[in-house]
Amino acid sequence: MLKFVIGRIAESVVTVWGIVTIVFIVSRLIGDPAVLLLPIASTEQQMIELREHLGLDRPIIIQYLEFLVRVCQGDFGTSFQSMRPALDVVLERMGATIVLGSSALVLGTLIGMVAGAIAALYRGKMAEVLVMLFALLGQATPIFWLGIMLILVFSVEFGLFPTGGYTGVSSIVLPAFTLAIFTSASIARLFRSSILEVLKEDYVRTARAKGLRSRTVFFWHVARNALIPVVTMLALLAGELLGGSVVTETIFSWPGVGRLIVQAIQSRDFPVVQAGVTVIAIIFVAINLIVDLLYGVLDPRIRAAR
Repeated sequence: MLKFVIGRIAESVVTVWGIVTIVFIVSRLIGDPAVLLLPIASTEQQMIELREHLGLDRPIIIQYLEFLVRVCQGDFGTSFQSMRPALDVVLERMGATIVLGSSALVLGTLIGMVAGAIAALYRGKMAEVLVMLFALLGQATPIFWLGIMLILVFSVEFGLFPTGGYTGVSSIVLPAFTLAIFTSASIARLFRSSILEVLKEDYVRTARAKGLRSRTVFFWHVARNALIPVVTMLALLAGELLGGSVVTETIFSWPGVGRLIVQAIQSRDFPVVQAGVTVIAIIFVAINLIVDLLYGVLDPRIRAAR
């Protein structure tokens, strides 16, 4: 077991290191921040002095090694725009991202479980066809297109919700629903398949043979056991919501980490881009690590396979 845990932690560390390295390289390819930070009429000498001040004049390998050392200490440098520690800027926005992601996860779980149960209980009927069509469209529809359509219909046309920003509970509805569609589609398909598998088990037939009501059999014997793979998948979807929030937060002007990263890319604020992507990557990898370790605890065959 110890070997399995150490192996998974080592893989996670390598994954984070790879992501940090890629972010460092890509951020250097998006352009020179001195061009944006200085006025248009600035001289070449002023640009050279600013690059020296920001440490961008040193060899790229030196910048990279210094960056790795600082990251290990939790230091991503100072934001070029706000002149504050980049990590502090990111963490200030993390609360809004967590609120949006949590809301989307809860909403997506409820919709997905209800849809999946309907598809399983009405197998071979029109209800199942409609649910599976919804699941297919939910996974295939681009998030950016869905978000724009929701704004046009429910904000512009009917005026039911704000077009963007974080002004209250009503402002969470559209961005949360946008993220929840993909989540609910995945859960609906998995929950349906899981219910169909559980319905074949002997203990379900025994419960029915005892004369228990169909509702009791479903909720106490079928649904509870069918939820096991769904709970596992929720941990993975929670990490995916962080990635999807980058697009959603930009569309709805949500003051979260996703929108912050996009703004930092546009302004070539390297430290904020690096801090934001690294924090999201660490959370995503940590969630996957926890799930993998739980798999190892619950199923010894996985540990043996490692």
